[in-house]
Formats: sequence, structure tokens, C-alpha cells
Amino acid sequence: MAKDSKLCSQTRLLLLPLALSLFCFASRLLPRVEAVWLNIPSSGTKCVSEEIQSNVVVLADYVVVADHADAQHLPTISVKVTSPYGNNLHHNENVTHGQFAFTTTESGNYLACFWVDGQHKDGASTSLNLEWKTGISAKNWETVARKEKIEGVELELRKLEGAVEAIHENLIYLKNREAEMREVSEKTNARVAWLSIMSLGVCISVAVFQLWYLKRYFQKKKLI
Repeated sequence: MAKDSKLCSQTRLLLLPLALSLFCFASRLLPRVEAVWLNIPSSGTKCVSEEIQSNVVVLADYVVVADHADAQHLPTISVKVTSPYGNNLHHNENVTHGQFAFTTTESGNYLACFWVDGQHKDGASTSLNLEWKTGISAKNWETVARKEKIEGVELELRKLEGAVEAIHENLIYLKNREAEMREVSEKTNARVAWLSIMSLGVCISVAVFQLWYLKRYFQKKKLI
């Protein structure tokens, strides 16, 4: 019994580096957590966007950063997040920090815009720190570990499984996008071909009409 326990422990020790290596490799192929530093002008809007497929979890935290010693009087900002079809996903005003989370229902560019509120437009730009997470990066693995009572190699294997599933979904999404683009390209080429044939037909018809008209004109003038 002690021998089996020792063998199991050795197997886990051997599997841990392999699982960590595979997870690191898979994580390179996935969207990572993006921390963005924005300088919002006093008049105007600063926007960030990301192309995301449908059924993907998005989680973001934003906070105004003090550029000077007086950190108690931070300028407030307004935030608006919209979907590719213009649906309002998050809207907040007169805040210095906040968070938004949603699951995408449309594929395309999701847009997050920030601007300084009117009462704080003193001519200086405002710094904002935005932490944007998508897909597997937005998943709380600590909660998953506590809920399913897993740790160590099992937790790393779960992360690896989620990473592989996310990669598979991304590949399917890219394949569908490539098929859509190819279909659009083929339709465009067909329309251009028909337009070229029609243009050529019009040119030939005009040339024949000009020859007929000139021949008739010269015959009336008895020049030929």
C-alpha cells in the first residue's frame, strides 16, 4: 500500500512539469489579460476595441490613476461599452473606477469608450488603467478549485483543458470567418465579371451603331 502511494506521488511529480509546460504553450495561443494605460484628453473620447466571437465571457476593470500628488480629487469619467450592432452593454457616469462583465452574443468588434466629465475639463489629460480579460483569462480558477475541490496537477490539467477548448473554438471561428470572406470574395468576383461582360457588350453595341450611322450618313452625302 505504501509502495502504491509512493508510486502515485512520483507520477504526480512527473506529470506536474508536463502539465505546466503544456498549459504555458497553450496560453500563448490564447488572448491574454490585457492591461491598457489610456490618456484621455480633456475634450474628446478615447476608445479601445477588440474583435471577439460570440459566447465569450468578457471582464474588465478600470480605474482613474492620479498623475499628481493630490490623489483625493481625481477627475471623474464616463464609460460606455457597445456591441458590434450598437447595443449598449455598460454605461456609467461620474466615476473614478468601475467594472463591467458580459457574455458576448454577437461576433465582431466590441467598443469601450471613455471621456472626462464636463465639470473636470481643466485642459489636462486624465490617465486610466484598463484591465481587459476575455475567454479563459476571465475565469476565476480559485473559485473553480474550491468548488470542485481540486488542486495541483488536477487544477493545471483543468486549465489546460479549458485552454484547448478555447483554442478549438477560436480555430472554428477563424474557419467560419475564412469561409464567409471567401464567399464574399467569390460573389464580388462574379459581379465584377458580369459587369465587365456588360461593359464590353455596351462598347461593342455603341461601336456597331457608330459604324452604321456613319455609313448611312456617307451614303446620304453620296461620299461612298
